Amino acid sequence: MNLALYLLTVLIWGTTWIALKLQLGVVAIPVSIVYRFGLAALILFVLLLLSRKLQVMNRRGHLICLAQGLCLFCINFMCFLHASQWIPSGLVAVVFSTATLWNALNARMFFGQRVARNVLLGGGLGLLGLGLLFWPELVGHSASPQTLLGLGLALLGTLCFSAGNLLSSLQQKAGLKPLTTNAWGMAYGAVMLGVYCLVQGVPFAMEWNTRYIGSLLYLVIPGSVIGFTAYLTLVGRMGPERAAYCTVLFPVVALNVSAYAEGYQWTAPALAGLVLVMLGNVLVFRKPKPALAVTPGNLRPAA
Repeated sequence: MNLALYLLTVLIWGTTWIALKLQLGVVAIPVSIVYRFGLAALILFVLLLLSRKLQVMNRRGHLICLAQGLCLFCINFMCFLHASQWIPSGLVAVVFSTATLWNALNARMFFGQRVARNVLLGGGLGLLGLGLLFWPELVGHSASPQTLLGLGLALLGTLCFSAGNLLSSLQQKAGLKPLTTNAWGMAYGAVMLGVYCLVQGVPFAMEWNTRYIGSLLYLVIPGSVIGFTAYLTLVGRMGPERAAYCTVLFPVVALNVSAYAEGYQWTAPALAGLVLVMLGNVLVFRKPKPALAVTPGNLRPAA
């Protein structure tokens, strides 16, 4: 089950960037995000009510969902989309992939969870591999105030994503399932961002064409309803640090799609980076060997 959820998340989030690109145009970025998560929340609530699986939450649960909506379905998307205006998208992906290490460190800091050595080593290999995959963009982009701004926004978005992961893990430990918390979190995120748009005077425009509507539906159903549910289920089942390795692997899927759709050219460093990402993937999912219990039967005299 974990492998199926993992592959599903990687495949979906590895292709949503195309839909995001198709959304750019008449409709402002924050308004598109409101449409996406508002519709996704509506679909989740309808499904949960029809199946009678909507869980009742107390005040604490709603407050955590409010914070989750702010982190996962509001601030981080604003940060990443605006960061892409200042730095290459590949560099944004590299920064975002540090979520693996941030999740491990935050889980250690706030939950006292032990960080497995194989998780840190696998995440490090994955980051090194991504550096090779995006090497031309990394070395070809000179430092400037705009670059620092873009990096700062990308890092802030990654930290918000990591915080949302830990909040979801906290909810699942309390017995709340991702479908319920996602529905409320997406609704809260859409409302908060909608209020921001009203205050800032951002018009709620709409493009009634196949390109925009099709990309919106892809982001709503596979990208949000299915993708976030699968990913946050992994967070509860595997832990935030292992689940976040999706963020290292899905840019590789995006590059393969780009090779087909936009003529991306594979290079020797890129292929080496792909190998490192795969090795890191194996290490992250490798289960540590259980320690041998010391019993009178397995004690041996020293030679």
